[in-house]
Amino acid sequence: MQVLTSSRMGRRFLDSSFAAALATPHSVDRYVEMIDPLWSRTETRAEVTDVERKTADSVTLTLRPNATWAGFKAGQFVKLSVEIDGIRRTRCYSPANSQFRRDGKIELTIKVDPNGLVSPWLLANATPGMIVQISPAQGEFHIPLPHPRSILLISGGSGITPVMSMLRTLTDRAYIGKVTFLHYAFTPDDVIYREELEEIQAKYEGVRIIRAYTNSDEGDLQGFFSREHLVAADKHFAEAETFLCGPMPLMDGVRAVFEAEGISDRLHLEQFAAPTRTVPTDEATGELVFAASGEKADNNGQTILEQAEAAGLNPDYGCRIGICNACVSTKLTGITRNVLTGDLNTDNDVNIKPCISAPCGDVSIDL
Repeated sequence: MQVLTSSRMGRRFLDSSFAAALATPHSVDRYVEMIDPLWSRTETRAEVTDVERKTADSVTLTLRPNATWAGFKAGQFVKLSVEIDGIRRTRCYSPANSQFRRDGKIELTIKVDPNGLVSPWLLANATPGMIVQISPAQGEFHIPLPHPRSILLISGGSGITPVMSMLRTLTDRAYIGKVTFLHYAFTPDDVIYREELEEIQAKYEGVRIIRAYTNSDEGDLQGFFSREHLVAADKHFAEAETFLCGPMPLMDGVRAVFEAEGISDRLHLEQFAAPTRTVPTDEATGELVFAASGEKADNNGQTILEQAEAAGLNPDYGCRIGICNACVSTKLTGITRNVLTGDLNTDNDVNIKPCISAPCGDVSIDL
């Protein structure tokens, strides 16, 4: 995938390589792509039309997708692909805009992972005019129809994006039920949509915004999630359908309270952080063979994705937790274990997810 701005695209017409391409037989599709890099019959491409940095560690991209984009349901995610140093990198992000946004554009707010690759690159390099690729919307995390009469949204940090999309969608639809939005952040300055949330609460009588800060004595609540916080946010929480997205400590805390209350069936969640493994990495044996590249490594018990990266390979991945399928590869021989469930896969010539699969003894994979 090539990242072009409109001005750079114009200069391509004068470039000798472009002239050479015109002299070489191509399909009609290829010529159209040269003129309009957004055009594709099969891929969803999007132009970055606006870039904002709402906080010091986030970047918000507004995207104008091409005609292949089929829309999304509030709460779902897309896989965003960009080219970094000649390699296409893919990550999962949730649109934050209403699914009924009138201009058809998509808003992605990306919290920067200091140990990551794509998010720091986007923070430093994203500019209007860039062309990126996005996948169709995926995921079952969305508000069902007909809408529940009472909705509780709980988020923390960058987990605000899918529930922000839900809130914007509900207000766009003139939802007449009750919405409580409980959001956790370190300080007020870390809340990406702080001003808009205040405006929504002032405008819509049925919406209540609860701000919880873990490193500040401001806000409506202080400290980490607890049952007391839940009751303070909505004393009728057991009657609401709850939608949760955030860091693992918050997710685990909410799940524990809902299980204790016997209302886990009312809790719906989206998870982009790696869950706790059920399988230890000690006592690993065997050799891991990366057949496509010819590399080999002594099995250390980590996932195949982690071991591939340690061996110097650059396999594609998106979520690293087994939900997006970006890393799917063919296991040629051997036995692997799902590190989340402990289930064994003993078949040969079968697709697996390297991000959640660890070798059990000798394994060969097409990487």
